[in-house]
Amino acid sequence: DVLSDELNKGMEKYKAKAASGIVMDVTNGEIIALSSLPNFDPNMQQNAGPRQRFNRVTNGVYELGSIFKVFTNAVAFDENLVKIDDVFDIKDPIKHGRFTITDDHAIKDEMTVDEIFAYSSNIGTVKIAQKIGIDVQRNFLAKMGLLEKVDAAFPGLGRPISPKKWREINLYTISYGHGIAITPLHIAMGVSASINGGTLYNPSFLKLEKQPEGKRVLKQSTSNLMRSLLRKTVVEGTGRKANVEGYEVGGKTGTAEKAELGGYNTKQTIASFVAVFPMSEPKYLVYVVLDRPDYQF
Repeated sequence: DVLSDELNKGMEKYKAKAASGIVMDVTNGEIIALSSLPNFDPNMQQNAGPRQRFNRVTNGVYELGSIFKVFTNAVAFDENLVKIDDVFDIKDPIKHGRFTITDDHAIKDEMTVDEIFAYSSNIGTVKIAQKIGIDVQRNFLAKMGLLEKVDAAFPGLGRPISPKKWREINLYTISYGHGIAITPLHIAMGVSASINGGTLYNPSFLKLEKQPEGKRVLKQSTSNLMRSLLRKTVVEGTGRKANVEGYEVGGKTGTAEKAELGGYNTKQTIASFVAVFPMSEPKYLVYVVLDRPDYQF
């Protein structure tokens, strides 16, 4: 299908080890397309190895990086803890014990909330997380279904990995998508709820006969703010390459260092992008993940 073809092209171009993608209808949770590479010919299953059989979208559990800033901003808006034009001082790294949180590419010393999101500032996101606090963050992620297996009729769904004891450093790193591991399917479900008006739908692998009820998780006003943040990211922020004329795309980039042997390998990353369109009345979400691209962005 088209999704597999595009993922194959992306894998070749960026010399990635694996790739996965999902297309979802944000208005009901229906999965339109799903692909995990490397894959295999279903008619030749006996020739497929474990890497080819493994479904990265539904079963792969990863730290997915800055995509998580969607959830940090959503709960901050929903709890009236920040406004879109609030200004934060982001010039200094944040030190916490032996950890230092920095920005990859500092833009300026002060940023508004929407700029922090559009330019993907970790320092700014942590400052927002400090206003949210541990309990509100954890309870919101639980309400969004991001701390347990996705409730869907599909075999081999991955179980998220989150801290047993949620400390302040977890609050900080989880705000920008490190220290918590979930499946790409979780991301598609959670981002859909953040921009569709605030209703969480369980993903459906079958065509739906009638509109599911879903569960309200955010206010409509919060969802409207999230749409404007995602649109700004594509128009002037880190997602400018996705600004396709005529589609009114919104999106968010994510890069996470791969966890290995009790630490992180800074040379090996998982790069991903979530896109939604049309932003004025969202219908489709596309989420793609490239595992260990060698290409230097």
